[in-house]
Amino acid sequence: MSKRDFLSLLDFSKAELGSLIERAKTFREMHARGDVYQPLVGRTAAVIMQLSSTRTRLAFEAGLAQLGAHAVFLSTKDSQMGRGEPIEDLARVLSEMVDIVMIRTLEQSDMQTLADYASIPVINAMSSLLHPCQLLADVQTFEELRGSIKGKRVAFLGDGYNMCHSYINASTQWDFELRIACPDAHQPNADILANGHNAQRVETASEAVADADLVVTDVWSSMGHEGQEAQRREIFEPYQVNEALLDQAKSDVLFMHCLPAHRGEEISSTLLDDPRSVVWQEAGNRLHSQKALVEFLLLGHNGATPTLS
Repeated sequence: MSKRDFLSLLDFSKAELGSLIERAKTFREMHARGDVYQPLVGRTAAVIMQLSSTRTRLAFEAGLAQLGAHAVFLSTKDSQMGRGEPIEDLARVLSEMVDIVMIRTLEQSDMQTLADYASIPVINAMSSLLHPCQLLADVQTFEELRGSIKGKRVAFLGDGYNMCHSYINASTQWDFELRIACPDAHQPNADILANGHNAQRVETASEAVADADLVVTDVWSSMGHEGQEAQRREIFEPYQVNEALLDQAKSDVLFMHCLPAHRGEEISSTLLDDPRSVVWQEAGNRLHSQKALVEFLLLGHNGATPTLS
């Protein structure tokens, strides 16, 4: 099987993404039954986190262990990355020692360079531009609860940052309508938005959530925005998701947040406890969707061992 990377949702076909979601649903069922499935015994993964992580790191490390693989965690502090080792050199070293690598770093270009020089699969564990692994879990969660997301209406409120960008890509790959409400100074990347065939910007939070099947938000100050918190709170205040705003969506609307959430800022203090919120199932699905992704990149569809080319 030729080496594949997952740096963006656009790296996979619609059919491949659909297969991943179905496999993730199966993994959730297997996990609930306590099934043991370890096709990756003897495999090793490098988990590189240059930025802090809870759900992404935990899901990869736990998922790799459940699949029988071993994970090696690397950060800037305890590796030569912190002393200026070129990414091209790091890629070549990793390719000699491990089978797959997940990397979280601010710069998408660094991630792309790693993928270009590595002969093993590289997974985007989040950059300032994109967070594709989160979208796998989000789509899985929606489909488990409401069926196909195709043709549905999704509202994204807040910062036009990495989560917004990945929702734009997802709207193309899964054919749902996306409405984005962001402050003028914090709109999504113009090129990404222009290529999002099913995404449009709207003026207000109310316009975005009207008749929505799914409402999504993210923190107002992400990694890389340190020192801007007070200014951002004032700018983003009209985009807070609260119970009254959700009432303007469909009666069976779902609410998602990639977490961690700042209660009283991008969401009301009680929203995560609202029955329309599915953030805990969403977070749990990071484990199952990332297992499906790793399995696909190393073994092919649904765990079937591919013929090497």
